[in-house]
Amino acid sequence: MSATEGFLHGLQLAFTPELLLTALIAAFVGTLIGVLPGLGAVAGAAIALPLTFMFDPVVGLVLIAGIYVGAQYGGSTGSILLNIPGDSTAVVATFDGYPMAQKGRAGPALAITAIGAFIASTIGLVFIVYSSGFVASFAITFNAVDYFALTAGGLLILARISGGTLAQGLLPMILGVVIATVGMESTSSYPRYTFGNLDLTLGIHIAVLAVGIYGVSEILYLIEDKRQRASYKKIRIKDLVPSRSEIRQSWGPWGRGSILGFILGTLPMPSATISTFVSYRMEKGIARNKSQFGKGAVQGLAGPEAANNSAAIGSIVPVLVLGLPFSAVLALMISAMIVHGIQPGPLMMEQQPDLFWSVIGALAIANVMLLVLNIPMIGIWVRILQIPRYILIPVIVLVASMGVFSVSNNMVNLYLMLALGAVGYFLRKYNYSLASMLVGFVLGPLIEDNFVRGMRVSQGDPAYFLSSTFAVVIWSVVVLIVIGAAVRTLLKRRAQRRLLDSTAK
Repeated sequence: MSATEGFLHGLQLAFTPELLLTALIAAFVGTLIGVLPGLGAVAGAAIALPLTFMFDPVVGLVLIAGIYVGAQYGGSTGSILLNIPGDSTAVVATFDGYPMAQKGRAGPALAITAIGAFIASTIGLVFIVYSSGFVASFAITFNAVDYFALTAGGLLILARISGGTLAQGLLPMILGVVIATVGMESTSSYPRYTFGNLDLTLGIHIAVLAVGIYGVSEILYLIEDKRQRASYKKIRIKDLVPSRSEIRQSWGPWGRGSILGFILGTLPMPSATISTFVSYRMEKGIARNKSQFGKGAVQGLAGPEAANNSAAIGSIVPVLVLGLPFSAVLALMISAMIVHGIQPGPLMMEQQPDLFWSVIGALAIANVMLLVLNIPMIGIWVRILQIPRYILIPVIVLVASMGVFSVSNNMVNLYLMLALGAVGYFLRKYNYSLASMLVGFVLGPLIEDNFVRGMRVSQGDPAYFLSSTFAVVIWSVVVLIVIGAAVRTLLKRRAQRRLLDSTAK
């Protein structure tokens, strides 16, 4: 079937009471999680992951994807109203969103964000519908060499970009890959690093790791955080309507941010966060009045928020079409597929078209629900920002523990969750990338399997991994990024030394 027919078929499949209710719940919960400072899409999806194993695969995937997309929107609410971003993707929203709120334009700022999120997600879905077939037809020719380069190279790029330094991205990535080796080795079925414990022979479950390093570490952060909740002003529905001038100033940034975000979303990087900064810099660069940026410029809010939501949609392409996640939330989505016996990748569109298109159709419906839900409920989201920590923390602990225990009804998983939570807390405290750790855990087995396959085909010749043009291109990009980062760090240190020398004189 054609792309248009597939999308319409997906909408038809998604119009069932079960999927409509799932999309509605996911949109609501995702926005709620995004609104609460610090939680974010990853912690929410990690806590929801064990629940997806109880449902049909499509329902589980729609739940995680809906939470992801909803949280991208919800994170900007705290940024605009309280100058407290709900997640790293919402940091840029504080630059001009909060100044707009201080000028009495909080309502229009929230409306511009909601409308821009809808437009960007819609454009992103259109791109997915009409580009997935082409990408799948190209990816179907990949062999072990190509997949090894794509997974290992992409993971190295992610490690370099997601951490402040190479070590801050690389060390947690290696830790994630090592944790993934616990359990039965895939080719020989020989137990590794189980220390004689039968509960570890099946490995460490993704839900245990995800809830531990994100959910439990977030609980520890909430306990440690001494900041008081900021006050807020009541926002009425009639106060949400942007002026004609604000709408006119938003159209260009919405369009540019949507296209930029989708392109960056398909690349192996924390694209949602990066796209917001790139979009902000682009909008400021082309603006006639640059002095307004940082003081409540509409373009400085509309563009990055569109890029953020479009990147979230774009990052789903490598998951469904290539079977490769390059963000923490999408690593959870891949894990949910694998647990349900679904093999994501280029053959998914041919072998399981109903599953593929129903997920796309449900996302389109969830996108509409986000717009319909969020504008009338902005007042409720504002009140939720005031939830005391003595209520919030026990609820998160209870939900996280129940979810992890339900994976195998085993107390060992709860002990592992707490231990990994402590690890995640210290990694966050010293600015190490948790996303690199989680993605490394998911991609580690893929890297190992393709490496073993390649070595068997080549009879142990490492040069075989450079026999593909695509692989050579990937490794060249990795080398350029690493060298470029090293040169940039060296130049920055030299500039700092010159500054110190000049001040000393």
